[in-house]
Amino acid sequence: MSKNSSRSNDHTSIVEKDAKYVMQTYGRQPITLTSGKGALVYDINGKEYIDCVAGIAVNNVGHCHPKVVQAIRDQAEKLIHVSNLYYTDIQADLAEQLVSVTGMSRVFFCNSGTEAVEAAMKLARVNTGKKEFIATERSFHGRTMGALAVTYNSTYRTPFKPLIQDEIFVPYNDAQAVSDALTEDTAAVIVEPIQGEGGIHVPSEEYLGEVRKICDENGTLLIFDEVQTGFGRTGKWFCKEHSGVEPDIMTMAKAIGGGFPMGALAAKEGISFSRGQHAATFGGGPLACSAALASIEAIREDKLVERSARMGAYFKERIDELSLDSFVELRGCGLMIGLELNRNCADIVNYAREKGVLLNNTSESVLRLAPPLVITKEQIDTVVDVLEQA
Repeated sequence: MSKNSSRSNDHTSIVEKDAKYVMQTYGRQPITLTSGKGALVYDINGKEYIDCVAGIAVNNVGHCHPKVVQAIRDQAEKLIHVSNLYYTDIQADLAEQLVSVTGMSRVFFCNSGTEAVEAAMKLARVNTGKKEFIATERSFHGRTMGALAVTYNSTYRTPFKPLIQDEIFVPYNDAQAVSDALTEDTAAVIVEPIQGEGGIHVPSEEYLGEVRKICDENGTLLIFDEVQTGFGRTGKWFCKEHSGVEPDIMTMAKAIGGGFPMGALAAKEGISFSRGQHAATFGGGPLACSAALASIEAIREDKLVERSARMGAYFKERIDELSLDSFVELRGCGLMIGLELNRNCADIVNYAREKGVLLNNTSESVLRLAPPLVITKEQIDTVVDVLEQA
């Protein structure tokens, strides 16, 4: 490293610099990660970890997938950014691919999941002329001012009130509660087809279809938040395929860019913004689109959707074999798994990290297992052994 470089090269100095210059909004684990490949990451001291967090369901194709790396490298040599005042071929190509994999009609590009939710809420309002949204208990849809209004955790919401509407939350997996909460001013119902941050809660087979019917009967739009569940995470391209229910609007982000930050909104025919009603300076930029196209190609060529279903089933089978005194429930689809225990899981996360496995808990009592879809059986076996030890 150059003598003139200000880059920190040890964990302690990085933590000190972070504490001095970065707003302390994150509860970080006490390691500094420097590289990754597939389902593995490495810290600044060279220690290897099996990553069961995957950037919170972002790195579906694995860390630094060769196709994604090459696509970003090639695109960076040609065109990094231009305004949406101009066309680019790569954005049009990605839009075509997203319409193909989602079954929707048109897309809008942005930069994150919360931006996609904000766009969905604006789209619902402008297409219905109505203002209110119904969300569910335990929901998480983002932390910006609009998305906060439909995010359940009061710890996130309360310091920033007033939001865009009063609280309208109904129990998850209760279609009748949705019906009871509807008013003449309900623009949309927004729901996660599997709740992620809320603790990996999977609804009944009938729930989403019943909510779809209620929305149709009342002239209300249905929004699926697929930010965490998309791009093979649940063993289907999108979680909506498990139920066969089609939303009017769906949000995407996290895994769309193979690790590169990106978000998108997709909507059915007849539901769209008009010129000037919404915009994003960096939305659908060349680098992000190149990464997303490469990621979609990798998912197809490596058969990662099918692999997610297969490895997820194996992961759950192995956990089921354990004799855990604190076991409450195992739930999820594909490689989106929640393990609920009647104990605080923070110590398990810390123990696993020391043993070379990265986990996180979505609440005090729920471990979330969301590894890259390229994880191997041998790596899963190691994770399960560490869980048993913990």
